[in-house]
Amino acid sequence: MANKNRFHPKRQKARSPQATVPRPLRVVPERKAPVQYARPFILLEDEHKKTFEYKSGAWVPHALTIAQCREQCEVKALPQQVNGRTRYEIRCPLDINSEPV
Repeated sequence: MANKNRFHPKRQKARSPQATVPRPLRVVPERKAPVQYARPFILLEDEHKKTFEYKSGAWVPHALTIAQCREQCEVKALPQQVNGRTRYEIRCPLDINSEPV
């Protein structure tokens, strides 16, 4: 049986003129500016979709629901529950005009 010659590469076939058509340029999407967020705070949501914020040692009703917070802020559900209520960590974006506290 003859040995296979591994040291000479195979010849490539000549390409047809259709294969030399240049590809269209790739469109590079614009990057969004990074968003800076304020300090996080904790909200509780009960089974009636009411939200509560911890202020001055007590849980007081919060104006926005979790669904409304998700539209504007970064919301992360926390694994622990407090008295059957779900905990969420909310981080609202900083305004460009306001200074960080």
